[in-house]
Amino acid sequence: MSQRIEHTDEAASPHQVAGADAAAARVLCDWGSSRLRAFLETGGVITERRSGPGIGQLEQDSPAEVLARVLAPWRAHRRIGRIVLCGMAGSRNGLVEVPYVRAPATLAQWRAAAGLVRSGADTLIVLAGIQAQNFRDVADVMRGEETQIFGALALEPPLADGRQMMVLPGTHSKWVEVRDGRIARLQTYFTGELFELLSTRSSLLRVGGAAEADEEAFEVGLRNAARFDLAANLFETRSAQLIEGRSAGWARSLLSGLLIGAEVHSMLARRDGPSGPLTLIGDPALTARYLRALGSYGAEARELDGERCVLAGLRAASEGLQES
Repeated sequence: MSQRIEHTDEAASPHQVAGADAAAARVLCDWGSSRLRAFLETGGVITERRSGPGIGQLEQDSPAEVLARVLAPWRAHRRIGRIVLCGMAGSRNGLVEVPYVRAPATLAQWRAAAGLVRSGADTLIVLAGIQAQNFRDVADVMRGEETQIFGALALEPPLADGRQMMVLPGTHSKWVEVRDGRIARLQTYFTGELFELLSTRSSLLRVGGAAEADEEAFEVGLRNAARFDLAANLFETRSAQLIEGRSAGWARSLLSGLLIGAEVHSMLARRDGPSGPLTLIGDPALTARYLRALGSYGAEARELDGERCVLAGLRAASEGLQES
């Protein structure tokens, strides 16, 4: 069964496109477990974007087949030079397995570990992930988030000074300690995938009713997450529907608040956890929820757009590499 590919044209002025067409275009790809995002860059301007299935969603198609199908409409009209990919493209199930870089890791060390793959006329640069100890001194890993982090450092140079804590919400949320521009430690939380599993495959939200989000329920979840452990909190999402007549939307928002609250409260409670303002990097809709959670526990944070950071990271990786 072939996977769905979505296509969107970016607005670009005629003089930008005309100037860009004279040179080969560059493709920047952020390929995670749940989604592929490909950006066509011509003359330093993102002119088009396409999306497709994540590595974790592939069934019959190979990663190479999916990538070829995504790029085919662009190839028909222009020459493509470098193709730079981060995330699960470099995993065991991706295009080619690229070993992790051990932390502490600088931009230069991470960039040098990229895999260079020749495929016909294409040059594929597949970026590495990062391996680091977490806050319990257990091995942890990430693929893709490091690109956003190095992109954030490129966009905001002061973040490369001293100790910084960056929070990247997502399927597997990451809390990453950066020291003087080096990725030093990271902690993964299973929050996003756990929310998906509990909201779609458990008995918690099967009672039914309206599905609209409820902000008050989210706040209740944040409060309860700080008072009781997660296992003791979860069943309220079902019992409140059965006994109090709460809607499925209310219960879903409560579940979101409980899971995000448990993650945030756990990290903030650590003695070696974040001690100053945090930097949130990701989709604005999701980082807004984390910002509320952090604020409810008295922590300060700023937000950076995840797409802007990943593009900056992909460019920083590509521009520093020399093809052999």
